[in-house]
Amino acid sequence: PTFLSALTDSASAHEDKVQSRATLLPNVNFTTQAIHTPLTDHNATSGASFISSNGVHEYVSQGNVHEALSLEGFGGFRRAQAAEAVARAHAEIAARGLVLTVVQSYYGFVIAQRKYATAQKLAAEGEHFLGISKKLENGGEVAHADVIRAQLQFNQQSHDLKEAQLAMDRARLDLAVLIFPDFRQNFSAVDDLQSPEPLTSLEEARSAAGHKNPQLRAALATLDMAKGDVTSAWGGFLPNVSFDYFYGIDAPRFATKTGDLNNLGYATTATLQFPVFSWGAGLSKLKQAHLHRTQAQVELSFTQRQLLANLQTFYDEARTSREELDSLQQSSELAGENLRLTTLRYQAGEATVLEVVDAQNTLALSRNAYDDGQARYRAALANLQTLTGTP
Repeated sequence: PTFLSALTDSASAHEDKVQSRATLLPNVNFTTQAIHTPLTDHNATSGASFISSNGVHEYVSQGNVHEALSLEGFGGFRRAQAAEAVARAHAEIAARGLVLTVVQSYYGFVIAQRKYATAQKLAAEGEHFLGISKKLENGGEVAHADVIRAQLQFNQQSHDLKEAQLAMDRARLDLAVLIFPDFRQNFSAVDDLQSPEPLTSLEEARSAAGHKNPQLRAALATLDMAKGDVTSAWGGFLPNVSFDYFYGIDAPRFATKTGDLNNLGYATTATLQFPVFSWGAGLSKLKQAHLHRTQAQVELSFTQRQLLANLQTFYDEARTSREELDSLQQSSELAGENLRLTTLRYQAGEATVLEVVDAQNTLALSRNAYDDGQARYRAALANLQTLTGTP
């Protein structure tokens, strides 16, 4: 709905531009009118009593071509053009934000599935370790305290498994709400996190942001809107010109001919209007327009600086998360091997129950950190692309 709202605003701004342009172009109208003016005794022989009428009965049926030219109208059209550009930029911002939201939700669901698989493995490991400790206790090799500790660990892992399933189900619903027009849960997500996308150079990112950034285009268009307001305000101090061409009838009878007289005819008018006095309203509009233009210039400068800062921040985030993936993967693999060896050492009486529990917890943390790191890199790329556009 948020994305559609931005598209609606963009389409509406386009229609505003079309309407504003139409005010600068000639328009054609057709009017049919009948005027009746009653007679009075003192002018029964001379004609109608209402002096603005041309007769007792007057019929007007005319086509009219009208054109009005003013600096205010041109300024309004320039403003409407800029407003459309602003709305389009905001629609693109919304589109990129939608992509970022979907990416985060999609990989959030993928990671939730991975964490559920990790929780399943650890629960199985905990159950296996609990069985080992019970066997060793029965053989008199370990104390009952080891069995208690293994049971506590297994209970916690069972609890973590249920929480992981709940988080996975919630992530599935969040994604389904975004991508399906109806309420649907029967779908699967492809896990492609093992093949991370390449990261472009900072120079390429800066070049793309300079040409494709919608925030910058919106700020530039906002400045153009303010300049259009200044032009319109100046138009209030200059003359306005209008032209009219009339063709049709303006006669005492509703007919093209009255006897041998042809009632059809034409007339043209040209009007030049000079503004004289408006109680300071024109000057006030001009000052107001200058204030808005200054504000737009400051906001454009700030947007440019903010773009450079955000670009550097987002790029550093993507680069750092990409560089950490190899280390996180290695830690995950080492944690799995450490758990295997520690369990074997415990069975041989060379490790304590606390070492096994610590190895299990380390495996959970390492795998989840690696999964989160992969999702973080994809989200960082999507965040960077909100500034640079689609790669």
